[in-house]
This record gives sequence, C-alpha cells and structure tokens, in this order.
Amino acid sequence: MAHIVILGAGLGGMPMAYEMQPLLGSGDRITVVSNTNTFQFVPSNPWLAVSWRKPEEIEFEVESCLRQHGIGFDGRGAKRLHPDKNQVELGDGEMLDYDYLVIATGPKLAFDEVEGLGPDGFTQSICKTDHASAAAAVWNKFVEAPGPIVVGAVQGASCFGPAYEYAFVMETDLRRRKIRDQVPMTFVTSEPYIGHLGLGGVGDSKGMLESAMRNRSIKWICNAKVTRVEDGKMLVAEHDENGAVKKEHVLPFSYSMMLPAFKGIDAVFGIEGLTNPRGFILIDAYQRNPKYTNIYAVGVCVAIPPVEATPVPTGTPKTGYMIESMVTATAHNIQSALAGRVPTAKATWNAVCLADFGDSGIAFVAMPQIPPRNVNWFAEGKWVHLAKVAFEKYFIRKMKKGGSEPIYEKYVLKALGIMKLKDK
Repeated sequence: MAHIVILGAGLGGMPMAYEMQPLLGSGDRITVVSNTNTFQFVPSNPWLAVSWRKPEEIEFEVESCLRQHGIGFDGRGAKRLHPDKNQVELGDGEMLDYDYLVIATGPKLAFDEVEGLGPDGFTQSICKTDHASAAAAVWNKFVEAPGPIVVGAVQGASCFGPAYEYAFVMETDLRRRKIRDQVPMTFVTSEPYIGHLGLGGVGDSKGMLESAMRNRSIKWICNAKVTRVEDGKMLVAEHDENGAVKKEHVLPFSYSMMLPAFKGIDAVFGIEGLTNPRGFILIDAYQRNPKYTNIYAVGVCVAIPPVEATPVPTGTPKTGYMIESMVTATAHNIQSALAGRVPTAKATWNAVCLADFGDSGIAFVAMPQIPPRNVNWFAEGKWVHLAKVAFEKYFIRKMKKGGSEPIYEKYVLKALGIMKLKDK
C-alpha cells in the first residue's frame, strides 16, 4: 500500500493527481499538498489584468474536486522536504510520510533579483491570479490618466509568451477605449531578438512578431538587462551580441508589467543532489531525480538547461503540452515502480502555444520543443483568439470534473487540423 504525495495543485499537480488515480493498486492512495486551496488557470491572467475576466471565472476550490475522485488534499503547504527520511515537513511543522513524491510546485518568482521589480516594487505581475487582479486595479486607474507603458521580461526569465500576450492585449484594450494614441509602448526583453521565446525561435516567430509589433507601434529593446526600477522609471542596459553594454536606457512609465526570472521554491532549495543551483529539480529521462529515485518532478520546477547561450541570460520555457507529457510519463513510471517494473515512459516535450492578442493571436507548434525539430510551425490569425477562449473553458471544466484523459493531446489534434485547413 503506497502513498503518493503530489506537491502543488496547479497546471502540473492537478492533472498529475487525475492521471495517477486510475493507475493505483488496491490500497494505494494520493495526497495533494498545496499552500492554497484554489486552482488558478494562469494562461488567462493577461485577460484578468485588463479586467476582461473576473478571478472567479478562472479559479475554483480544489479540495472538493479532488475528494470526489478519492484523492486526498492538505492545504498546509510544504515548508521543507526531507528526502532522506521520505517526509515532507508541512507548513505547521507536522511531517507527512510518502513512498513516492511528485514535485509539481511551479517556481518561486525571483522579483528580489532586480531592485524595485514586482508587486512589492513598482511593476505589476501576471504570474499569479492575485497579482493579475492587483494589476487590473492599477490598470483601471491608469486608463483614466494614460501615459507610457513598459512591458516585457527581465534577465533570466524563461517564460516570454505571456509578456508578448499581455503587451498585445493591453494594446487592444487601449484601442477599444480610443486612447491608444496617448500611450507610447516599449517592449523590453532579455531575448536576443523578438520572437526568440527562450526556444531559439519557432518557425518565422521573429519576422511575424516584429511585424505585429510594428503594425501596433510597439517599440522594443532586446538583449536588455533591467538594472533597477524606480517609481515611474526603469533603468535598462542594452547589450550587443558579445554581451557588452551597447546603450543605457532610462525609460519613463506610468504602467509597467515585467516578468521575473524563476527559481526553485524554498522547500527544496539547496538540497544536494535534488536541485541545481537555482533550485530546480534534477531529473533523468524518466522524470526521476537521479539521487532520490522515488522523487519525480513535472512542470516549471524541472531543471532544463537553456536552448542556447545568449548575450543576456534567458531560460527555457515549459509549456502546457510539454508539462502534460511529463505528467503522463510520470504517472506510468510510478505505476511501473509500484508493480516492481523498471520505468520506461519518457515525456515527448512537444510544445503547442496559443497566445491571444485580444482580437487576434499567434499559435506555434514545436515538436519537440527544444530544437532540432520535426515540426516547426508558427501562424497568426483571429482564429487563435477564438481557439484560446474555447480552450480556457474546456480546460477549467475538465479540471473541475477530473478525469485522466490528456487535455493538450486532444487540443493539439484540433490545432493541427486547423493548420491543415488553413494550408488548403
């Protein structure tokens, strides 16, 4: 009778619990541990941050959903992991024993690495639903007295898609309000070029995203390192291809959202053999930690090296479809371990992304996500906006109801079907 503990109840943890449950043997059980009882559909945060969504539309209480499927829940969160004892120290100090552990916590947001960055500083965030709600309140005041906007992702960031998405969503909202002409916009990114996305580009992402930004009068600064943020002012060092400072910028702003770099959560940070220096979980080809082989990891908390060296540090994103493939592999590998078999399942690490622009959008398919690739496709169109709205409703409904069927797998087929129709 094995106890599987899953840390995290987000885009990795909830699917992990649902996929693992039907694979359990008699007497086996699952407990999901989280420091919040709320599931947040993070991909909708750019909409929430301009008041196109309300928090209750993109989040729901998870404990009752999990218990309907025989899955335990503990909302005390993880204070510290003790892998040598197979124990998780919970938020109140009580110990929780496990036979297998799946770490699906997502990251810690490293706002502290740039002075003045983040909700406790002078910029907004869309990384969490409460951050996006706070950003919406500031946005509603901003549109009453508009001014310059600075948006993007700082050095070390690995998740660039939401920054582009939010920039275009803000631009669309401003046009609808008929105040776009009062708002200069600058996109600041650590990427070596627009459309790099931490992936070395996908298809013609560079050309298409540059064109979309030119058409919307959004200026950009690449190879950018944010040195400091002050009230209404961002100091940015632009670097050349060799990493030397090319130009210093002082960018005034009335509103700013900058995505931070990520690192591992405090509960696992610095555990030798478990994490890398940034606190991300080290895994083998089967999602297992090499030192503690009864510990698995899925999602943003996984250690993946950058796709390539860049003048300013950038990380590699972990997209939804990639996370889903990690979840499926992990579930089957734990099932094999429970049966005394050697794990054999490997994640495909493919990527499908839908990024909304408010009235249009971009989509890309990268198979695998890390090049070289078998499929390398990028497109723009109004259909992307409609597809993401539909996917939002589908994903949230699926997480509420549960079930082990992979979500992105079905959606990939739909996306590829649309692509084929567009090509005809």
